[in-house]
Amino acid sequence: MPDVRIDGLTVAYDRAGDGPPLLLLHGVLEDARIWRRQRESLADGFDVIAWDAPGCGRSDDPPVGFDYTACLVGFVEALGVRPHVLGLSWGGGLAMDLAARRPDLVERLVLCDTYAGWKGSLPAEEVRRRLEQCRREVGLPAEAFIPDWMPGLLARPDPALVDEVTAIMSDFHPAGYRAMIEAFAELDLRPLLTGIAHPTLLLWGAEDARSPVSVAADLRSQLPDARLHVIPGAGHLSHLDAPEAFDAAVRDFLT
Repeated sequence: MPDVRIDGLTVAYDRAGDGPPLLLLHGVLEDARIWRRQRESLADGFDVIAWDAPGCGRSDDPPVGFDYTACLVGFVEALGVRPHVLGLSWGGGLAMDLAARRPDLVERLVLCDTYAGWKGSLPAEEVRRRLEQCRREVGLPAEAFIPDWMPGLLARPDPALVDEVTAIMSDFHPAGYRAMIEAFAELDLRPLLTGIAHPTLLLWGAEDARSPVSVAADLRSQLPDARLHVIPGAGHLSHLDAPEAFDAAVRDFLT
């Protein structure tokens, strides 16, 4: 699989298809494999690029205090593209920060079941609860906690889908998990949102319990050029619960 070197770190990615570049950014405890269906279904119209964020998948672990957005800037520049950027959950926050800091590197935004950072979208008590939970989990074996995540991620309890997501998440890097949640818990992107002028699609699962549709409504009220599309019957991983509806909405918005 291809990779690039960014500030001394190896950053791996998958790439398929031909057309306008579409960069896929995954969430916490995930890697590029979470986009398998989208790489296959959207490759007929897009150059689909799915990275393994540092500390995930085949990429190197990041140092303490790592700046993920700066790394993403280096990644996009290394590939020589100006992509549409699609971010899921943690990846959506990263996509917004990229668009705010380097608008010249982004075409359109698709933000899926995401947050303006946990601090920017959730009550302080909920942020504290999640952070404490994640700090406990970092030192545990995957089988001790990954299965407990599934009901909050998937609205469709398909056994094969649950097994697939469980296998991906079970390959987590403790250093990467720690770096991502520590940064995201303190992230508040609200002061930057009104400056993001890119056409933006907010794509949400109607049954998302981790980032409810009310979070999407808040983002829509602050982003200058945003529209909201809610997918019935889908949860936090809406691209897996309802891949056909998800992909159709992405394709329609970007073309």
